[in-house]
Amino acid sequence: MYNAHQAYANAAKTTESPRGREGQLLIKAANKLSNIRDNFDKLSREEMNEALTYNRKLWTIFSTSVSSAENPLPLPIKNNIASLAVFIFKHQLSFMAKPEPTKLESLININRDIASGLFANPNAPQS
Repeated sequence: MYNAHQAYANAAKTTESPRGREGQLLIKAANKLSNIRDNFDKLSREEMNEALTYNRKLWTIFSTSVSSAENPLPLPIKNNIASLAVFIFKHQLSFMAKPEPTKLESLININRDIASGLFANPNAPQS
């Protein structure tokens, strides 16, 4: 049974779109940050750092990717992603300097909003 499940999971990874994968990673990061917000008094500093590191690495990848000359995104979108990354890095540092659960709200919302856009069908007719 495990082999069939593993084979299906591997096939799903190879057939998903890059947009869908990015959306999933943003949702995962948002969920990790939500866990900190919702369980702030119960989590260790190490558990918090793991979630913050995950989010920072994800946004580092995004910001590095959009700075590449080979990236086909339009310049305004590249600039918006780079600006969001800077905001996220600064906001995470602020949280690390003075941890308060409410400081995570904007990070969670940004990740979820962008994931929502990535999951949307860009070829769907506009109403």
